[in-house]
Amino acid sequence: MSEHVSPPLVLVPENAPFSADQRSWLSGYFAALLGPAVEGATALAPGDMAGGPKLADNDDAPWHDPSLPITERMEMAKARPEPQKLMAAMAQQDCGQCGYNCADYANAIFLKSEARLNLCQPGGKETLRMLKKLDEEFGTGDAGAPAAAAGEAAADKAADLGPLGFCRENPVEAIFLGRRRLNEPGGEKETWHVEFDLRDTPISYEAGDSLGLFPANAPALADAVIAELGARPERVIGGKTLRDRLIADYSLGAAPDGLYQLLSLLTSGEARRKAKALSAGEDPDGDAAYLDVLGALHKFPGARPDAEVFLESLDELQPRLYSISSSPKMDAGKVSLTVDAVRYNHRSRLRLGVASTHLGERMPEQTRAKIYLQKAHGFGLPKDLATDVIMCGPGTGIAPFRAFLRERAATQAPGRNWLFYGHQRQASDFFYKDELTRMRDDKVLTRLSLAWSRDGTEKTYVQDRMRENGADLWKWLEGGAHFYVCGDAKRMAKDVERAIIDVAAQHGGKSPDEAVAYLGALKKAGRYQADVY
Repeated sequence: MSEHVSPPLVLVPENAPFSADQRSWLSGYFAALLGPAVEGATALAPGDMAGGPKLADNDDAPWHDPSLPITERMEMAKARPEPQKLMAAMAQQDCGQCGYNCADYANAIFLKSEARLNLCQPGGKETLRMLKKLDEEFGTGDAGAPAAAAGEAAADKAADLGPLGFCRENPVEAIFLGRRRLNEPGGEKETWHVEFDLRDTPISYEAGDSLGLFPANAPALADAVIAELGARPERVIGGKTLRDRLIADYSLGAAPDGLYQLLSLLTSGEARRKAKALSAGEDPDGDAAYLDVLGALHKFPGARPDAEVFLESLDELQPRLYSISSSPKMDAGKVSLTVDAVRYNHRSRLRLGVASTHLGERMPEQTRAKIYLQKAHGFGLPKDLATDVIMCGPGTGIAPFRAFLRERAATQAPGRNWLFYGHQRQASDFFYKDELTRMRDDKVLTRLSLAWSRDGTEKTYVQDRMRENGADLWKWLEGGAHFYVCGDAKRMAKDVERAIIDVAAQHGGKSPDEAVAYLGALKKAGRYQADVY
C-alpha cells in the first residue's frame, strides 16, 4: 500500500494581489508563524524567505543581553537586516509587557502588523527614540514591501480585541482582595503581598505566568500638574474631565519628547534651545533622567499649553507586569503578586512608582481593577515532576519561586527544590519567612541558601552563596536540574550567570570557553530560564 502524501497547503492563493515572489515570501512567513498548527504547511526558515530579509530571532542575536547598553546593541546589529536592528533596539528582557517577546515585537513592527512603537516599558524613551529613528529610515522603504499589503489586513484584524482577560488590549475587571506588608519594622523598603479575586473572571494561569495591571496616577500628582497648567480640573476633554484623564489615561512619569517639542514652541531664547535639545534626547543641564511631566513644566515656567494640546503631547499610561507569586493548584480562585512600593526624593519632591504605590497604598480593598494574564515566554516548571529545580530570586524576585514551591507542594512533585534568596537584612527583609521555613520542615524545600547584603561587615549576595555551594550546585546541574533566576536584568542576573560559569570551571574542570558554552547549552536546552526586569 502506497503512502498517502498530502498536497502542500496553499497559504496565499494565486489570485491574491501579489507577485509570485511576494506570494512565496508571505507563504513562508505564515507557514513559519503557524508551523505544526497547520497540517501540510511547509515553513521556511526566517533567512530563507524568497527576496525578504531575515526576521529577528533569539538564536541569532548576539545583542540579546539586557545588561548591554543600547549603543553597543545597535553597533552589533548595524550590518544586519531591518528586523534585527529593530530587535536590537528593544530592552532584551523578553518580559512580555509589550504583549510579545523582543524578537516578535520587532518582527511585528517590520511586518506592519504592529503600529505602536511605545510598548517597550523597560526600554523607555531610548528604545522609543531608536524605533522611531529606524522606522523613519526604512519604515516606508521597499524592504518591507512584500508584507506591507498583508500588514494592512493584519492590522485590521488586530483591531479586533483578543480573548477577554488574556491580552493587554482586552483586560478584565477583578476585585482587589487586599494587601499585607512583607517587611518587618526596620526595613528600608516597603514590600507588599497583594491578592486579586479571579472567580468572576475568565482568567486561568500557570506558575511562571505574569499579571498585567492597569494602574492609576496619584490624584495629588494630577492635581499638581493641573495647577501648574493653570487649567480647570473639571474641563471635559474627550468625554472625561481633565483630572480623570490625567489620573487614568496618561503617563505622568518620564517627560516624553513630544512634551518638550510642545514646550519649545511656547518659549524663546535659551529656554527654547534647551527644550529642543531635550526633545532630541540631549541633556543640556544634566537633569533629563529625573524630569517627569511635572518636572518639565517646572523647568519651563513660562510655557503653559492649552490642556487639550498638552494631553496630546503625553504618552498613554501603560499597564505594568508583575510575576505571579501564587499557584492555581494551591490558591484556587485568586492570584497574588509581590510588589515593592517605589518612593524616592529628588530635589525636595517625593516621587512615586505609579503601579507599585497604587497597589501598596491607594487602591481600596474590594474595588475593581483592570487586569490581564500574560503567559510566560519560556519560563515555567519542568513537565517531569521528578526533575530537580534550582531557583535564584533575591528581593521581589522571590515571587515566581513562591509560586513554583506552592505548585510543587500541591502536585507532590518528587524532584528536589533549592532556593537561593537574599535581601538587605534578615530581621526585616526575609519575605515569606514562616512559609519558607514550613516548606523546608515539610521537605518541600530541600535546601534554602540565604544571603544578606547589609548584615555584617561584608556584603553577601546570592551569587556568593552559589560559589560557596559550588560543588553541590554542580552535582545538581549535572544531574539534570533546571536553573531559574528572577530579578534585576542588568546586574543581578548577569552576576548569577557569571557564578554558574565559575562553578562549571572550578567544579566541572572546564576551560573558560567551555564554561561559557556550558551555560549556553543550559539555555538552549531550556534548563536555564530567566524572568528579569
